Amino acid sequence: MELLVLLFVMVGIVLATIKYKMHPVFSLTIAAMVSGLSLGLSPEVVMKTIGDGFGKTLSGIGLVIAFGTVIGTFLEKSGGTKVLAHSILKLVGLQKSALALNLAGMMISIPVYCDSGFVILSSLNQALSKKSGIKLLVFVIALATGLYSAHVFVPPTPGPLVAAAILEADLGMVMLFGFFVALCVSLAGYFWALFIGKHLTIQEDNSKNTSIVDEDNKEAPRLWNTLLPIFLPLVLIAMKSIAEYPSEPFGTGIWNDIFILIGNPILALFIGVCLSFFLVTHEKKELRPQWITESLKQAGSIILITGAGGAFGAILRTLDFESLLQIGSVSGVGGLFLAFGTAALLKTAQGSSTVAIITTAAIIGPLLGVFGLENIYHKALTVLAVGAGAMTVSHVNDSYFWVVAEFSQMDMKTALRSHTAATLLQGLTGIIVVVLLYFLL
Repeated sequence: MELLVLLFVMVGIVLATIKYKMHPVFSLTIAAMVSGLSLGLSPEVVMKTIGDGFGKTLSGIGLVIAFGTVIGTFLEKSGGTKVLAHSILKLVGLQKSALALNLAGMMISIPVYCDSGFVILSSLNQALSKKSGIKLLVFVIALATGLYSAHVFVPPTPGPLVAAAILEADLGMVMLFGFFVALCVSLAGYFWALFIGKHLTIQEDNSKNTSIVDEDNKEAPRLWNTLLPIFLPLVLIAMKSIAEYPSEPFGTGIWNDIFILIGNPILALFIGVCLSFFLVTHEKKELRPQWITESLKQAGSIILITGAGGAFGAILRTLDFESLLQIGSVSGVGGLFLAFGTAALLKTAQGSSTVAIITTAAIIGPLLGVFGLENIYHKALTVLAVGAGAMTVSHVNDSYFWVVAEFSQMDMKTALRSHTAATLLQGLTGIIVVVLLYFLL
């Protein structure tokens, strides 16, 4: 009966999102209430559990999401994303420009949403295609898959950040492993772009301005200023994880305490926010308050979805899944594949990677002990397995699918054969890499 209730609720979330266009905050909250009451909890316990789950989830990551969104907005508005893309292009050369765009997309999508990143960088596709003689479709798919890779694997992107909170995974571990998995997944997308570019073409739009931005543009931020807000917080959080190793690599003195303090995700991201202010030129300083307000409005919706997902997860954790499923000994690999498959079903059905990650993390959380995925490494890998499923696949019910198709003048058939197939390959690559890491660790 409990499993039927869970299945009914999952189907309800998908239908509410797709058919009735209900905001995830409401669908997840309703799912939490229906689940709790159907599972025999008293109304008082249901509401208390929902409130506690909402608050506990946001207590550690609410500000992290807000600060990460501010960094992403400043990178986008200041032109820092294009500076990073041009720098990688200069590093690898024109003939490897598709690879440059792919890797630039991966790094940019750590703080910037993949939809926004594609809109910002899509103007480079046609310009680079003309200069290099490489097919336009190769650049489109290389950029789209690069942006999509870090979106589901590397915090402070909300999806993996929330999953880490729900599964109580170490954020530094998720970042370290997530960056490696994202790189492998991004390169898989690049090689798919080279392959599919030999078989499909898209029409170029000659009416658009295809000139590449002047590299000496005085209004653009410097590369060093662009890199610091992205990577310094990641380094600080990773150093905190290292400092907390049982082997105590930094000792037990003042330096260990400093690394633990500044590596706290809230403080690390706040440092990133402060550094992002230096991206703004003197002429645009008056726009800074406007950009901050815009960022926090965007973050507000994500924070509410995150809290609602935490509330749903708190209700599900009241179930004794080990007794319910009657599985006393199942391999960790089986747990990782279950996490991947659940997220993939939810992603394919309702389109949002973030909703798929949050819902799957809430379902998988109580099962970590059943699958033996409770140590620091395995929890991080479970987050990444969920992320791999949540990118499988992007199709017509996903807003990112339409962003890629519309900004690239692709018809639906071409978009399905190129972009959707690429996300399938990326998701499968992701779970394979995660499983390999499981055996290595």
